[in-house]
Amino acid sequence: MTTTDYATYIAGLPRVLAGAASLFRDGTGRVLLVEPNYRAGWALPGGTVESDAGEGPRQAARRETAEEIGLDLEPGRLLAVDWARGTGRPPIAAYLYDGGVLSEEQLATIRLQEEELLSWKLVERADLDAYLLGTLGPRVRAALEVLDSGAGTAELEDGEPAAR
Repeated sequence: MTTTDYATYIAGLPRVLAGAASLFRDGTGRVLLVEPNYRAGWALPGGTVESDAGEGPRQAARRETAEEIGLDLEPGRLLAVDWARGTGRPPIAAYLYDGGVLSEEQLATIRLQEEELLSWKLVERADLDAYLLGTLGPRVRAALEVLDSGAGTAELEDGEPAAR
């Protein structure tokens, strides 16, 4: 295979997007959510993995957290990976990391990225479904179950446990 053939082959492969986020809680177990200004529903601090720049999911979760809420924290363990299909876009491989428990001092230093976010809040687990749309709600619940149980990473497809 020539270099040109290989480049043509690579260009013809399916495209997949990748996203990464961190799941932060406070001392009472409430989940930190952010309100984007560019779409409906709330989200976790996170965003697109900039793979063209050589970034991996863990690096993206840290960068996006620093950009969006002003906290530069190393993500903890991987809690969930979700293969999220969508209409009108390629599938997204969504990585969700443990952001840990934030202290009152850390919460007080949150500064929103005003270009993308309207607000942030801490939400009780029981109320998450009212804020998280699509596959994000099930993904966050699966990650919280992993934290509660001490189990390994949740493997999801469209927010549901992947068949084994």
